[in-house]
Amino acid sequence: MKPGHIVLIGLPGAGKSDAGRSAAAQLGVAFVDLDERIAFEAGRTVPEILEQRGEGAFRALERDVMARALTEPPQVISTGGGWAAQPGNLEQVAGRGILIYLQVTPVVAADRVGDAADRPILHGGPVDEKLADLLARREKYYLRADHTVKTDGLTMTQVGSSIAALARRFGGL
Repeated sequence: MKPGHIVLIGLPGAGKSDAGRSAAAQLGVAFVDLDERIAFEAGRTVPEILEQRGEGAFRALERDVMARALTEPPQVISTGGGWAAQPGNLEQVAGRGILIYLQVTPVVAADRVGDAADRPILHGGPVDEKLADLLARREKYYLRADHTVKTDGLTMTQVGSSIAALARRFGGL
């Protein structure tokens, strides 16, 4: 398989952004945080986009930004927690790279995201319960990944090393 992108999926708090940056540095390639790129291109934060334009508009932006990222030279791409559950998104990566599910328990993810002030989807109750609910709804999509890295108890550098090793072994970067 020719070198391709490494696309990270998983719950908020799984470490997609931090471990993705680490993996990209270890591999000597670019890193793209999909949510950061969406915010930059839209000129507003993801919570502002969701509040002002709605989830449908956000998901359309997300799909468009990912489509363009996949045309760039191979890189590590961190998706938002809900990206994998959107129709057609997992298939969008087929033949262009590998999907890696960063698996985390809701309790550990809640500890990592803290009060989740910048994550509207986690508002309205205990963060660990909200994450458990998200996992129950999204895990079937996450499990469609090519590979899984369990992140509980690991530093983001260790998770990044696992991602880099998978990339080297299975045809990513």
